Amino acid sequence: MANQRFQKIVFLLILLAVSVHQVISECSGEDSVTYKCPNCNGIDVNDCLDCTGYLNADETHNICFKRKLFNNHDTGGDHDEHYRYLWNDLVGTLVWFLTAGIATACGVGGGGIYVPMGILLLNFSPKPSSGLSQASIFGASLGGLMLNGRNKHPNEKIRNEEGKKDEKGKIMDLAKIEGRKSDEEYITSGGKIYTRPRIDYDMALFLAPMEMAGAVLGVLIQKIMPNWLYLMVAGVILAFTSHKTYKKFFATHKAEKETKQKEQEEQEETSGNFQNETDKSDEPDSDNIKKSDPESGKQVTMGDVDITKADLDDENEKLREIYLEQDSRQYPREKLITFLILWIGLILLTFFKGGKGVKSLIGIDCDSPVYGVLIAIQFAWTIGFGAVFGFKLLKQREEREKVNYPYVPSDVQWDMSKLRFYALFTFLAGIVAGLIGIGGGMVLGPLMIVMGIHPSVSSATTATMIVLTSSSVAVLFVTSGLVPWSYAIYFFTVCFIGAFIGKRFIDSYVKKTGKASVLVCILATIIAFATVGCFVIVLIRLAANNWCFEGFKKFCDVKDESTCAATRLLNVFGDMM
Repeated sequence: MANQRFQKIVFLLILLAVSVHQVISECSGEDSVTYKCPNCNGIDVNDCLDCTGYLNADETHNICFKRKLFNNHDTGGDHDEHYRYLWNDLVGTLVWFLTAGIATACGVGGGGIYVPMGILLLNFSPKPSSGLSQASIFGASLGGLMLNGRNKHPNEKIRNEEGKKDEKGKIMDLAKIEGRKSDEEYITSGGKIYTRPRIDYDMALFLAPMEMAGAVLGVLIQKIMPNWLYLMVAGVILAFTSHKTYKKFFATHKAEKETKQKEQEEQEETSGNFQNETDKSDEPDSDNIKKSDPESGKQVTMGDVDITKADLDDENEKLREIYLEQDSRQYPREKLITFLILWIGLILLTFFKGGKGVKSLIGIDCDSPVYGVLIAIQFAWTIGFGAVFGFKLLKQREEREKVNYPYVPSDVQWDMSKLRFYALFTFLAGIVAGLIGIGGGMVLGPLMIVMGIHPSVSSATTATMIVLTSSSVAVLFVTSGLVPWSYAIYFFTVCFIGAFIGKRFIDSYVKKTGKASVLVCILATIIAFATVGCFVIVLIRLAANNWCFEGFKKFCDVKDESTCAATRLLNVFGDMM
């Protein structure tokens, strides 16, 4: 509760500061800097983002210029070529490659690193940097999805046996129950071992639409918020998230050490008592001692009781087998098709509506009544999708509970309260993703870990959701011309390869050592760096603007661009070549 009150106070103070600034600001619009735009016969613009194809600003000469990948020419006369970014792009390649591997292994997109580094290292403006971040996240998450799609759940040996709960209602780890048969004995006696895919598709189908809905709202908020404000808001959210994630790391690391120490003690005890067990091998087996049945007076064995119980639970056992077979499918076709339908529906609605510089396919602007209708349809599509699969989760849980399904301790025990909590928090994560250009995993990943989901399952599931959100936004940014095609395609490829290689290495280490807390630690560190990056960018940009805090922007600002539409179109196609 204290943390929630603190967050509300911080947000209220920020909004109050903006409101006060609107009244007492001494920043005059007459002193604003203008830049010469090569488009439309050399018009002057206040922001080079309004100069299609020439999105970078030269603060020294007050002109807009076109960015070229690995450019190393210095002719002096051609503004397209006298800006050299060869070393920026080379160092950026290394940073993006390493970040993709580490971030994807932890289930985040890496946008908290890509956005600040895109501004500080590659010298892009905030919005083009955000667009490049989404293209990079798409590449990294797609590489991670190719690996996660074929990986198995950390608990690879699930049996068709009754699940159990402790006195507090928590799921018990059946592998730690005393007297349980070994895997070899279980298989020899006719039992079958099941596993699951590492990606929790049911959870992703519920949470991904909620994150998409939040991203839609985040983009709308971004249109009116000044850059300094949304970066500060992002910094506060990420700082709180990093703090909570570090606390979870220390708790997980401590638990791992205790488990390892306990296993060592058990091994020593087993070794020390081996001789005693050998001496007792001649004693009669208590399980085979005949006992009297007080009702019939007959002699029965304990084994007879087990057989009778198995007969009574035969129906439940068959249903459990059906559910285990369903859950063990590595590529559930109907769920993958559902993901595709969700993605296609959202991206079609986005292109119909337009945004981020992309013209609407049906020719509407933000001041059109149809624009508001399409936004409402977007929310209805995503939230409705999430609600349907949320209730399916509840129904599945209820059906499996009836037959004592063998859940593992890291599984979420879905009920209505957890459904509401996850839906709300994921929606907020989506808002942050749409607002500052990250994939949302930096907020959602820590939530899953804190709620007890296994780090490997959490990272795989969030990475799958990030593919959906980042791809749709990346397509908008790139097709709008806000991000040069050469940069988008190049860094998409770099991140795809980096994620594929880096994630395989980190996953192998975690599987070999059993130290899943490493993922939590890396995740917390990435978020901490992103937090610092947000505040550094705010300070640098405010200092460059003489500490003038810009106010809120207009939500809808329709410009007449008919006089130079052909010129802008040629510039976009020229940049693709």
